[in-house]
Amino acid sequence: MEKILLLTISFISLTCYSQPDANSILDKVDKNMSSKNRVFESEMTIHGRRSSRTITARSYSVGTKQSFTEYLSPAREQGTKMLKLEKQLWIYSPSTDRIIQISGNMLRQSVMGSDLSYEDMMDDRKLTDIYTAKVSGNETIDGRNTYILELTAKVEDATYYSQKIWVDAEHFVPLKQELFAKGGQLLKRITLSGIKLIQGRWFPTSAVYKDVLKEGAGTEFKMTSVKFDQNIPDYIFTKAALKQ
Repeated sequence: MEKILLLTISFISLTCYSQPDANSILDKVDKNMSSKNRVFESEMTIHGRRSSRTITARSYSVGTKQSFTEYLSPAREQGTKMLKLEKQLWIYSPSTDRIIQISGNMLRQSVMGSDLSYEDMMDDRKLTDIYTAKVSGNETIDGRNTYILELTAKVEDATYYSQKIWVDAEHFVPLKQELFAKGGQLLKRITLSGIKLIQGRWFPTSAVYKDVLKEGAGTEFKMTSVKFDQNIPDYIFTKAALKQ
């Protein structure tokens, strides 16, 4: 009886040791996904009900409070720019030569008809700064073992009240996310892929965003170039840069 008890205790201890706690998992995710700064080029393909279109862009970001994006193609979108400073967002349109501030309910609007809202693009904070987490299970996705985390907002200004996130158990990057309203309604689903080791961190270079309340086949977002810890001139993050 004593040996059985010791074996049971040993098994429980081994199980607890092999499964990291939710906070340590989330911290490792943040270390991969967050950075001091980054520069990337991307392709965003919006799959509508009848047709698809692709928009290319170059983006710069510093921490979680500054970002600047310039759209490169197609011709219709070329020259459009977005600037985020703290919690403020401005957009410059070359067709009108005007700078417009996006605020309030406008932040919930779609970015260029995609499944992403301005709110989605604004909130770059670490997950550990926004959510409390618990491990709710394990699942295999495309042959990869994952930890399933349930996240609940601990700050009032979280874009989504809760999330369910599937984290690669080896590389500690999200492979799938489900985003929920406070009442529990599923709002968006994200699947991530193209995991690459870039400058010492694992990072997903492709994602499909699906607004479940919206028709269409979702929005595919691919990073064609990603560079971390770059020297980014300060002038980029100014309103004057929007018209340059």
